[in-house]
Amino acid sequence: MTTAEDDIVLRLLHTADWHLGRRFRSFTEENEKKLTRARLDVLDRILLTAERHMVDAVLCAGDLFDEPNPQPEWWEQVAALFKKRNWSNRPVFLLPGNHDPYLMDSVWAKGHKFRSLLPDWVHVVDREDFEFALPNNAVLYAVPCMSKAGQRDPTQAIPKRAEGDERIRVGMVHGSTFDVKDCQTNFPIASDAALTRGLDYLAIGDTHGFRFVPPDRPHPPTVYPGAPEPTAFDEKDPGSVAVVFVNRQRRATVKPERVARWTWEELEVTTLSELKELAQRSDLGQRVLRLRVDMQLAAPDYELAEELLEALEGTEARHGKVGVLDLDRQGLELDTSNVDSFCNELPEILRSAVRRLKLDADDPLKRATAQRALFHLYRVSRKKAS
Repeated sequence: MTTAEDDIVLRLLHTADWHLGRRFRSFTEENEKKLTRARLDVLDRILLTAERHMVDAVLCAGDLFDEPNPQPEWWEQVAALFKKRNWSNRPVFLLPGNHDPYLMDSVWAKGHKFRSLLPDWVHVVDREDFEFALPNNAVLYAVPCMSKAGQRDPTQAIPKRAEGDERIRVGMVHGSTFDVKDCQTNFPIASDAALTRGLDYLAIGDTHGFRFVPPDRPHPPTVYPGAPEPTAFDEKDPGSVAVVFVNRQRRATVKPERVARWTWEELEVTTLSELKELAQRSDLGQRVLRLRVDMQLAAPDYELAEELLEALEGTEARHGKVGVLDLDRQGLELDTSNVDSFCNELPEILRSAVRRLKLDADDPLKRATAQRALFHLYRVSRKKAS
């Protein structure tokens, strides 16, 4: 950060896209629970980051819940997290997004119990003309999503800077910008909205990676902070919040700060040496790893590959090295061309079975079953030899 510490007059923490309650049905039940719970666990780290930087306000720019009517366990725990803190001089602003729009029967509705559980310093943005005075001659304008889809630019509801208005002007909306290739725009936000509305910082939410919009214009900044915990393998630069420092000249400096527990990674291994190298990594405990194995191995190497995969995945009795593993092992095949040479300790009747199974392994319909049987016979032979 280049701004002098004594020149900073406003500090903000900007977050978005918590997606509390999101399900991860492509994972096992156990791993789905880990990823779903992580969406709530990260909120503590977000609030601690706000305290550490002594921010003046926290801006939560939409899609905080994955749907407009989440189960009580989600909004009750959010309210409880806020209640643990005595933030009377640090307001928090919760903005409905397109996943959790402000509807008359949604979690954001004035009559919903969630609203009554929130401390008075937590504010729900429930009208398009929302305006709030921030410290040191600053002001926040925020515009909620009131439906799941729309073609109106929400920044159009923010008043333009009037002549002689020297306040620090901050905007907060939720929507999509035009700088992502092939994106489907929903609540489209013009890339020059911060300029045309006279804003010194525009906090937005929707896409899940940290970035400036446009990327070559850091001032005045328009920023996506990204989802604080990733939600998919194809997201670029998720896992952060944006910490914003505004100086006396109304110039905002922004830095991402990582808060995520999980890093999502896709990997394909095609050799045993690559699999060994993976198993030796020290960062796997915090990884959500989608692993594809594609290799054909002779029986001894196949056995070692099985042991390495078991160590990565874990068993009912032992934790795996990978925090969350999505394993595709269909490409792992036993090389049956010389498997009989590893089965010399078997009696003749079983060696005959090995020869028949080698023929079955050439049939695509019988290959998988034949390979499993051959590997079992190989292990029986190895035990006899030992």
